[in-house]
Amino acid sequence: MNSIKSPDVPFSFGVNPYQGCEHGCVYCYARNTHPYWGYSAGLDFERAILVKKSAPDLLRKKLSSKSWNGDPIMLAGNTDCYQPIEKKLEITRQLLEIFLEYKNPVGLITKNRLMLRDLDILTKLHDHQLLKVSVSLNTIDDSLRRKLEPRASSVATRLQLIQSLSSAGIPVRVMAAPIIPGLNDAELFSLVQKVADIGAVDVNYIIVRLNGDVKQIFEEWLDVYFPDRKQKVMNLIAEAHGGKHSDSRFGTRMRGEGKYVEMIAHQFKLAKQKFFGEVEDITYDRSVFHKNKYPQLNLFE
Repeated sequence: MNSIKSPDVPFSFGVNPYQGCEHGCVYCYARNTHPYWGYSAGLDFERAILVKKSAPDLLRKKLSSKSWNGDPIMLAGNTDCYQPIEKKLEITRQLLEIFLEYKNPVGLITKNRLMLRDLDILTKLHDHQLLKVSVSLNTIDDSLRRKLEPRASSVATRLQLIQSLSSAGIPVRVMAAPIIPGLNDAELFSLVQKVADIGAVDVNYIIVRLNGDVKQIFEEWLDVYFPDRKQKVMNLIAEAHGGKHSDSRFGTRMRGEGKYVEMIAHQFKLAKQKFFGEVEDITYDRSVFHKNKYPQLNLFE
């Protein structure tokens, strides 16, 4: 488990069972962590998946420690905890079982319908008010999705995931991330309407930023798929981040700045008001954690 020191993220702690991601999303900021392990941020990030097999044992140890007070933990804030290898290893499922056992709040974000496999545990976590679920979806054009996110679930499958979770009574937020100026920003209004129609309870967005090695990877990707739009897209991304393609400034890096970004923000605000109206916040019930901090005591209840 790692500590998250960012005012832009509503979690103080995160758990990532996998390093690297098979989905192969070209814009992924997590690519920059792979060189730390001696791999490239390019194809190695998509092929050399590091597995944290000890994650369940380490989580249990942390949650049972006397110093732990039941803080919410983000599962998969870096790479997707439901990427294809999870189907075989089930590390994420083991982690969810431990969160339920200790009644510790947890948040998840994914772009893979494999999440539905764990609907039994997710439902129980929700019943105890311990769950926040987000589905990542930044386009409703599957031809664009195949280029941006070649091995992630299709748009139709992700829409089905949102609808299935909603039908099961689990509130689903949608994260339209990232919005790429000049590429998928024109879809924002339609995307908000679509996810509202199928039961999502909230939607938000993040503007793309190209930190570290991601800039070169993204530029090479544009050369292959959108050479005619490359200069426009790169210029708009730079305009969104004070003249640079990268951005590490808290408070600005995820939303961007400038007139073009203001247009996107205005469009999003109008769409959200029209299709969602008043959005009710989802709050955790942290009071149940202490009661279940030592699961063996449940034998006497």
